[in-house]
Amino acid sequence: PSHKMRLLAFVFFALWQLCIAAPAGAHPVPVSSLDLVLEEGRIDGALSVHTADLARELRIEQSQTLLDQGVLDGQYTSINDILQARIRLRSGAGAAVPLTLTRIAPQPGDDALLITFTAVGTPPPALEVDVRLFPDDPLHRTFVNIREGGDLVQQFLFAGDSAPRVHYAGTAAGAWAVLADFVPLGAMHVWLGFDHLAFVAGLILLGGTLRRLALIVTAFTIGHSLTLALAVLDVVAAPAWAVEPAIALSIIVVGADNLMRGEGRDLRALFAAAFGLVHGFGFAFVLRDMGLPAGSLAVSLLGFNIGVELAQLAVVIPLALALAMLRLRNALAANRIAIGGSLAVIAAGVYWFVDRVRNLAG
Repeated sequence: PSHKMRLLAFVFFALWQLCIAAPAGAHPVPVSSLDLVLEEGRIDGALSVHTADLARELRIEQSQTLLDQGVLDGQYTSINDILQARIRLRSGAGAAVPLTLTRIAPQPGDDALLITFTAVGTPPPALEVDVRLFPDDPLHRTFVNIREGGDLVQQFLFAGDSAPRVHYAGTAAGAWAVLADFVPLGAMHVWLGFDHLAFVAGLILLGGTLRRLALIVTAFTIGHSLTLALAVLDVVAAPAWAVEPAIALSIIVVGADNLMRGEGRDLRALFAAAFGLVHGFGFAFVLRDMGLPAGSLAVSLLGFNIGVELAQLAVVIPLALALAMLRLRNALAANRIAIGGSLAVIAAGVYWFVDRVRNLAG
């Protein structure tokens, strides 16, 4: 092989070694899900929580050990203490609604635990919900679904500093309340989902006219919005084992295209639209886990998409402006940054692809 080929091989090998030593990937985001089912004479609860979050709280180094039922049984008292202290239900008059833990079961496929509990007694007309699962983690969110008569009627999103929320029996979340919950959720998923940001950054590293960049971002938006809606509505289904490695592969392709692009050939808008379809399935996994309200599907999807777009623009606009200014002052430096950034994007994509395929095989 030529000297250039040997040099390129050495660069990729060095990047690969850095990837192997890199910290954990972009998923899962620190989000837990709590279902409260209001029945006549009782309230049933089901909490889905990632093993990594609970292991950190229990000071367990290997989170995977929590998928062993025997280990879970030994942690029963500690988990019950967390449940009682971090999930509080009260009547509108302030009376506590006592909870009784009924089961803790591992969910290996999701790397999570399902904790179920019950509260005996007629649900109060005004039910105050206060959830602070992991107060030491400022990024953690808990999504609460409240169901009555088989219908999803209310949703809340709790952060560590969120105030208690009140559910009034027989009422549904208003459109503004739904947007207030889903816009931050969409933005958070992008900001914490570094793979999505790496893909978008890779698309704009080489710059271009304002019209060209707008076309690229719009193509990505149309792509992921389409599959997000179709997947959430159960029109099209895609398995996570295929989608997550495909997202990583899309990052590699975009970075490699930046390095190999010839004069007059710009496929970024095409890549943005095509791979946007794949990324939309990734966004859908988050929403489907939350359990969208049947009466507010359109508003929920709109809010999540608005959050995604705002988060993307918060990255795209400053980065595009900074690169454009640099090209005007020093085109050579801008080109070097584009090449270095593209190599970094490829390295990240390779790491995530190998990591996700390895997790799939394991």
